Amino acid sequence: MSSRTLPRPARGIVRSSIALVSTLALATVLTACGSDDGGSSAGDEGGSSNESGLTTIADGTLTVCSDVPYPPFEDFDETSESGFKGFDIDIVQAIADGLELELAVKDSSFDALQSGQALNAGQCDMAASAMTITEERQAALDFSDGYYDSQQSLLVPEDSDIASIDDLDGARVGVQQGTTGKAYAEENATGAELVSFPSDAEMFQAIKAGQVDALLQDLPVNINHQDQGGFSVVETYSTDESYGLAMKKGNTALVDAVNEQLTEMRDSGEYDEIYNTYFATE
Repeated sequence: MSSRTLPRPARGIVRSSIALVSTLALATVLTACGSDDGGSSAGDEGGSSNESGLTTIADGTLTVCSDVPYPPFEDFDETSESGFKGFDIDIVQAIADGLELELAVKDSSFDALQSGQALNAGQCDMAASAMTITEERQAALDFSDGYYDSQQSLLVPEDSDIASIDDLDGARVGVQQGTTGKAYAEENATGAELVSFPSDAEMFQAIKAGQVDALLQDLPVNINHQDQGGFSVVETYSTDESYGLAMKKGNTALVDAVNEQLTEMRDSGEYDEIYNTYFATE
């Protein structure tokens, strides 16, 4: 292609052009800085802001990660709108409804949830997975107010000679990695061989196959196994544990909004209705 020398514009035109460009650039900068009402771009948190002012990773949706299955707290359910069911699922569904958001649930490993990895990676807005609030976890995560008080428990086959934690010397005990149940077993199951599993599903299969002699974990989960027959909860342990909904560190707006919804659920009686669906006793 041949080159062509272009005529130079007059100086007055150059100066006018420079002034126009400067004016436009200044207007662009002022626009980018936002309005005087203090609003900020949704991109600040890498998500989308909804009408409530909350920033979520998907516009109009509360995305919740959970380690599934872990009944009665979370389980798969193809017939439900979210594809999941359980106490935790009903709680976060009520929270999403109160915030006028859709609910999306993602299956995730518990270790990725309790460590903060899933939330920090932007995989979800919240973790709802029967997660006990601990000082160690609070270093990496922010938690809602406690929404469920739990106990630990020991599950054994009905024909087992194990009647208490004192009988576990030499026994193989299934625990879930990253959980307070595992921590309790490490401190109190003297002489036991602890076998760690990634989830309750693998633990329960192991005790059914005779690969472990007992399971030490949250009471409601072991009661669910007992109800299926062939197994008994022989001992429970009070540990002052309270479950919380976990959120990314520093997401104060979402924590406050979730706590407000939990309070409204308790005041209206909706929390009791959900609780009684899963934990009511005769």
